[in-house]
This record gives sequence, structure tokens and C-alpha cells, in this order.
Amino acid sequence: MSFMDNVKKRIRATFILEIIGAPAEHLVKTLENIIGQIKKEKGIKLISSKINEPKVLEQRKDFFATFAEVEIEADEAMQISLLMFKYMPAHVEIISPENLSLTNHDLGEILSELARRLHSYDEMARVLQIQKENLEKTVKELTEKSEEKVAVKKKSKTPIKKK
Repeated sequence: MSFMDNVKKRIRATFILEIIGAPAEHLVKTLENIIGQIKKEKGIKLISSKINEPKVLEQRKDFFATFAEVEIEADEAMQISLLMFKYMPAHVEIISPENLSLTNHDLGEILSELARRLHSYDEMARVLQIQKENLEKTVKELTEKSEEKVAVKKKSKTPIKKK
């Protein structure tokens, strides 16, 4: 076994971060802030970043889209996974090493974190669905009450007879 075999290889990856919104300069500023946050992540080294110019969306002329290419190095696969959950890149490419070796413990941690996050998102979706249904019910009830009041007012307006 050579010395290089004992040296722990860092994982190099490229993330593509996409963003849509308006105004265009806000998108660039937001991506700059996200890249700044990635720089501060424990165990992550920012290698390079490039923010592309925002372009007008064809479907909605008042919205813009842009993306950033961010190349990083991480000590562990778990750190790459956590970055994915936190920043939700549109694409991830592992550049090196070509072959990764994970222990069953490491893989278990990554999958457990994935399951935890998915359960959390599912719970949020369920809560939002219930809130949406409650709001729709309230709006329907208020609309019906409002229509009843309008109908009562129309009936109560009787013309005044002049003598």
C-alpha cells in the first residue's frame, strides 16, 4: 500500500443552482449570497463559481431565470448530501474521485438523513394541504354569508310611497 492510498481523497463536485424571479439583479444577488453561504459550510472548500446572466423567461416576460455553476470539495459524501438538501441544486456532478468507497455506516447515515428530510417535507405538505382546505372552507362560508346578506338587503329595500 502506497502513501497515496492512505491519504483521504476529498470529493470534488459541481452543483448547478437555478433560480427564477424578478428583478434580474435580485437573482444575481441571491446567488451571490448562496455561494457565500456555501463557502462558510464546515468541511466544504469552494473551488470556483460562475453566475450566468439572467435571461427573460419565454412563458412570463416579467420573470427572469439564471443559474450558477459552483465547484466544491468536501471531506465526506455526507457533506455533499447535506449541501444538496440545504441548497437544492438542479444538478450535481461528482468530478472526482472516480470511485468512491462508503462503509455501510456512512451509507446508512446518508439514507437516514434522506428519509428524515423526506418525512419532514411530507409532513409540511400535509399541514399545508389541511390549511388550504380550511381556508377554502372559510372562504366558501364567508361567501355564502355575504350573498345571504346581500339578498336580505335587496328584499328589505321597499320603495317608499309618496303621498
